Amino acid sequence: MKVCIVGAGAIGGFIGTRLAQAGRAQVSALARGATLAALQSSGWRMQTAAGLLQAPAHAAASPAELGVQDLVVLAVKGPALPALAPTLAPLLGPHTLLMPAMNGVPWWFCQSVPGFGDAPLHSVDPGGVVAHALPVSRVLGCVVHASTATPEPGLVLHRMGQGLIVGEAAGGQSERAQAVVDLLAHAGFETTHSANVRHDIWYKLWGNMTMNPVSALTGATMDRILADPLLRNFCSAAMREAAAIGARIGCPIAQSPEDRHQITAKLGAIKTSMLQDVEAGRAIELDALVTAVQEIGQHLGLATPTIDALLGLTRLFGRVRGLYPESSPAVGDLAG
Repeated sequence: MKVCIVGAGAIGGFIGTRLAQAGRAQVSALARGATLAALQSSGWRMQTAAGLLQAPAHAAASPAELGVQDLVVLAVKGPALPALAPTLAPLLGPHTLLMPAMNGVPWWFCQSVPGFGDAPLHSVDPGGVVAHALPVSRVLGCVVHASTATPEPGLVLHRMGQGLIVGEAAGGQSERAQAVVDLLAHAGFETTHSANVRHDIWYKLWGNMTMNPVSALTGATMDRILADPLLRNFCSAAMREAAAIGARIGCPIAQSPEDRHQITAKLGAIKTSMLQDVEAGRAIELDALVTAVQEIGQHLGLATPTIDALLGLTRLFGRVRGLYPESSPAVGDLAG
């Protein structure tokens, strides 16, 4: 199987290194700048508790240099996807599959939900350019349960977790999804073939849509956020609003916020991906994690006052620091 990793950062490098080392797939990378240079000079590299994993890398800056693939793993930051998606056509043959391994709500998430029609989610796909370039019929949803970082370009630091949940975006199970699940399992991932990957995406989002922005605002690790009663209650209120939305779109949450907090607390002093982005001066992935939830809630006519406050605070925080655009795809507020 020919596999291209688009975006060889913390998650893309995590998946690419294991696949390349396992040897069952021909793995390439679409990268740029210092990451591209590092891959070309040093190959795939990932530091684990067991030592440094390495494998040769075929990396390029242009999709045309890599050609048609069997599987394209999208591991870029959400804000980059609308501009990137139309350029990926050279990677796509008649049977190429797309597997976005990205945070939050993906562009295709509401396309099969009654009442949403084919209109894109403006917060994550303004103008529908992503859906046009990357049709849902090609998509395997993916949820990553792992903690990784990039201490330097081209080098991944793996802290914990090997979990990948994969399933058809349209629901159900399929032979093509099982083939990808088997490939990933052979590479050492703890894989699950999900019949309802939308629910798996929403469940993960329900837990991290608060931890990420609150950590960015405060600079605190997750253990300290949960140890503060006021912040814990604030996160719980936002989670109850998101759970009400999930119940309306076929993604009910059986747990209470307190149940989830107890699970999250076991992870300890973890820096969220958004906090890592803030510390590195990178753009924050706010829209897929929070703005999209607000947009879906407004489409359903559900009030989201806590989520609104979280979005407003984090959006302004990002704008003041140049980490979030002044003109954003936020919906439903007069401030724009």
